[in-house]
Amino acid sequence: MQKAVYIILFLFFSQLALATNDDGILINSIPIHFKDAKIINKYSTRIPFKLVDRLIVIEGGIKDQKGNFIIDTGSETMLLNKVHFKTYPFERKQKSTTGVIDFVDNLFEKKINKLSLKEFTLHNRKSDIIDLSHIEKSKKIKLLGIIGFSILKDYEVFIDLYLNQITLTKIDSLGNTLSKEVYLEKIVDSIDFKLKKHTIVISGYIGNEKVKFGLDSGAEFNQIHKRVSKKVLRYFYPKKRVKLIGASKRKIEVLYGNLSRVKLSDKTYFGPMKTILTSLYNMNKAFGTHLDGILGHDFFLQKRVIINYKKEKLYFIKYPLVR
Repeated sequence: MQKAVYIILFLFFSQLALATNDDGILINSIPIHFKDAKIINKYSTRIPFKLVDRLIVIEGGIKDQKGNFIIDTGSETMLLNKVHFKTYPFERKQKSTTGVIDFVDNLFEKKINKLSLKEFTLHNRKSDIIDLSHIEKSKKIKLLGIIGFSILKDYEVFIDLYLNQITLTKIDSLGNTLSKEVYLEKIVDSIDFKLKKHTIVISGYIGNEKVKFGLDSGAEFNQIHKRVSKKVLRYFYPKKRVKLIGASKRKIEVLYGNLSRVKLSDKTYFGPMKTILTSLYNMNKAFGTHLDGILGHDFFLQKRVIINYKKEKLYFIKYPLVR
């Protein structure tokens, strides 16, 4: 086994169980604008993104602040970086929150009266305020915040790592898109999922063993719970030990390698994916789930995915060519 090395992964915010709280300060209109967003029609917009290491990052701005936002299906709320919003009023939350490595304190919360996505406008959305400076520093970007479930759930979300763009289409209460002409690409398969709080839970197989995965666009690497059965672990091929740095800067050592033989349906299967072996105990406890693993960046790298939260369904778009 190779010598341990230090890495900082975006795992902490991907698996936050944020405490709910009705308190907050309603502030004046603060529109959020995303750079180079293209309006497809009245209900749909397409936003280009860049990959920073293995994170989906879009450029945008809030008032006089310009910077970057991470798209993270694993985050419950919208998060703003305390470093860049010190002058805005906010209130301390009443509870702490649980991260993948440890507990996180000093959460703050505020309400945004108006959030604009080009022609889309959302009202009275809560945003949690937290110090994201360690992610900002490690990724070498100006990080304004993280866009999570509380924003994404009202749209059908097409994450396309082939063209490096995300398409958001407004949906009704049943999950039907308000526009009938959005995608030119062909849908080749679909699977159902269960929404556990804000976590997308997918049933699948590793080899012949049934497992449950959480889907998280903010996880830079897949994760496998170290307490899964040995029959599952025989398809995990470790390469080296790495050290993760969590929210409170506490470090844990995990195994990094490749995971093979992952299948979600007869049509939906994956080649080897970069994966870490770690404990998912805190996350399972916080969310009331029993996940065996997390599917992150490599899942989206191999599949062009549409997420429909209301219908609890994933759709897979055909790649125009074989990678």
